[in-house]
Amino acid sequence: MKKTFNLFSSISIVITMLLLVHYNDVVAQSTQTIRGRIVDEVTQTPLVGVSITITTSTDKLLGTITDAEGNFRIDNVPVGRQILKITYVGFQEQTIPNTVVTAGKEVVLNVSLVENVNNLNEVVVTGDGKEDKTATNNDLAVVSARSFNVDDTKRYAGALGDPSRMAANFAGVIGGDDSRNDIVVRGNSPTGMLWQLEGLNIPNPNHFGALVSTGGPVSILNNNNIDKSDFMTSAFPAQYGNATAGVFDLKLRDGNNQQTEFIGQVGFNGFEFGAEGPFKKNSDASYIVNYRYSTLAIFNALGMEFGTGSNIPYYQDLNFKISLPSSGNGKWTLFGLGGKSEIDLLGSEAEIEGDDDLYGDANADAYPRYQTGIVGLSYETNLSDKTFAKFTAGISSTEENWHSDSLVRNQDNIVIGKHLEGEAKFTTTKYSVNFLTRTKFSAKNSITSGVTVDAMQFGLYNREAYANLGRDTVRLDVDESATLFQGFSTWRHRFNNNFSVNTGVHTQYYTLNEQWAVEPRVSVQYIVNPKHSLSLGYGLHHQVQNITTSFMQTKTLTGPILTNKDLDFTRSQHYVLTYDWNVTPNSRLKAEAYYQNIDKAPVEAHRSSFSALNTGASFGPVDEDSLVNNGTGTNYGIELTLERFYNRGFYYLVTTSIFDSKYKGSDGIERNTAFNTGYVLNVLAGKEWKIGSNGKFFSVSLKVTTIGGKYLTPVDVARSQQYQRTIYKDGQAYSDKQDPYFRTDLKLSYRKEYKRSTLEIAMDLQNVTNNQNVFSQNYNVKTNSTVTQYQQGFFPVPFVRFTF
Repeated sequence: MKKTFNLFSSISIVITMLLLVHYNDVVAQSTQTIRGRIVDEVTQTPLVGVSITITTSTDKLLGTITDAEGNFRIDNVPVGRQILKITYVGFQEQTIPNTVVTAGKEVVLNVSLVENVNNLNEVVVTGDGKEDKTATNNDLAVVSARSFNVDDTKRYAGALGDPSRMAANFAGVIGGDDSRNDIVVRGNSPTGMLWQLEGLNIPNPNHFGALVSTGGPVSILNNNNIDKSDFMTSAFPAQYGNATAGVFDLKLRDGNNQQTEFIGQVGFNGFEFGAEGPFKKNSDASYIVNYRYSTLAIFNALGMEFGTGSNIPYYQDLNFKISLPSSGNGKWTLFGLGGKSEIDLLGSEAEIEGDDDLYGDANADAYPRYQTGIVGLSYETNLSDKTFAKFTAGISSTEENWHSDSLVRNQDNIVIGKHLEGEAKFTTTKYSVNFLTRTKFSAKNSITSGVTVDAMQFGLYNREAYANLGRDTVRLDVDESATLFQGFSTWRHRFNNNFSVNTGVHTQYYTLNEQWAVEPRVSVQYIVNPKHSLSLGYGLHHQVQNITTSFMQTKTLTGPILTNKDLDFTRSQHYVLTYDWNVTPNSRLKAEAYYQNIDKAPVEAHRSSFSALNTGASFGPVDEDSLVNNGTGTNYGIELTLERFYNRGFYYLVTTSIFDSKYKGSDGIERNTAFNTGYVLNVLAGKEWKIGSNGKFFSVSLKVTTIGGKYLTPVDVARSQQYQRTIYKDGQAYSDKQDPYFRTDLKLSYRKEYKRSTLEIAMDLQNVTNNQNVFSQNYNVKTNSTVTQYQQGFFPVPFVRFTF
């Protein structure tokens, strides 16, 4: 794969421009403001008189208390990383470490406190679970869950500001491949993931994100807009449904409601500009908006070559949120994101060397076009001092257009013609409403309940053409609608500050085939002492079949029929045991053992190795018809996480998973799934140095990943030659084990604090050892041979960020 880069020289132009713009900013001892709001975790009511102090060593003690609305403000905080301690009589103490303070942007925190079960006269609890730096927003998620924030997506080498790529560092998670951000959770298909945004179930939030996948090459989500969010990999609470693998529960942060701030940024994801601030002076209402345009598209327009030839991705996206506080502790929020992307994958302009690469097929010209839009409106308020309620409504839509032309070449490999190979158009529109309520009856008992309705309309068309056979096949041609109703309720009982039980039930009904599912969920957490805790979790989960699978046509003498439409939910049971050890105040060891049993997976009615549990391995639609719910699968393994949270300029994260992922098709033979790599090891570490005393910082982040070799299905060369397309040996599905995957990423960063602004420069050196990791194998018609596709080689990614 050709790799030529001129990023260092081109990015220097951008850096110089930013420095010239800011040349007159006087360097001084930079300070900033930390402010925010503190509320009760369950009821979201503001807490008055909470004490907030900065415990980092400074020349003077900095601190304050919250006002009648739960708001606090601390001015003149030195830039750098600060530690906040929050205490309140009758509530558990909370420490917020590693708070990054920069000159260019105020720090705004929204914090929730947990009430002590016993009504204490003074705060004595200092080692509870809330001191866990990965504690989730959702207090009901006590197993296989952790939080992440915008700083994680920026700091981790190889993350590229992408939540999905960042999550690939967590235990039990494997990236789909270098070219996309699909994630594999504990051997499950990427399609088993649920994406939520501010409580709404949303479609794939990625550029070039196919309808049948949950990822893409570039995220539409802008990490500058993301607030602290949750990621879950098993036995998730009853609040979440229609997923069998994991959950991304994303939150968007409010804009600064007291000061207008701007950001300019250049990186792998695009050229970006953002703004946030109050609508007017002395107003609590705020906005935040960020726009981004493809970096490679801009550089290509300037005549710069980056090794992708004519295959230039064009995309743009917009993220926004508007917050409007109202009376009675209420708040209206309007939020949304949208993206549009296109690329011409022109094999006619590529060299024929016998092997394809991740930029497309050398024997075809393909023209993918995608767009996604999501907008939502929510209102939240306290119905009483014990009850919190939130209502959210939204609309989301996707459109995927694609067509491909097969190339006709002469003996000199010159293109002399082309013919249609296939075309598709998938459009979806979803109208969603969500209602959630939380009631705290006492410090011991609370109930969280809710209802979600997703009404979907979709138009699907997919046609395959075979010029060499003189025929074509329409696989999908439907305009239809369906509605998924979901409801849940969870009761949380805290026997004391250290022992709690969450019991809940989730139910869902799908109108397409009138299927019901009732799912019990339960989790138990016992904090043995400030250093050790144990948790257990169980969950029954169901997921509807992808709409492209449900409406796949079967040809008959009387016309096409829909043999997959009545497929039932795929069903999955999760069992999890978790042990947490807070080794020191800044480090922890976490171990999890899990077992997952899957049944009712779609397989073919006749004997074959096919199973829908492998969907997502190729990111294309499942085109099998006449499916039945007779497939099964099992995933089990052990995971370890050793983590040092950022302290004294140093952090590390070591995660490893040893697992097995198997399935059975309709032939009854147990096989490896497409995602059964057996093991994964991630070692990530970073160090930050302060240079001098005038606000300069330099940091290094290193990530090393090794993953067991993936299993591929061997190509049937004889049949591929006969039919002039890739045909695999069905009887030997996922039997050909590849070499292990290995990759090293190195990130170098520099940050300069000015009096009223911050400049950040970084270089993310991806796959610095240039390992040629196998992606897939297929049959090349022109060379009449089996060829191997390799993943991304060495790829340097520059980054410049300027906040003011």
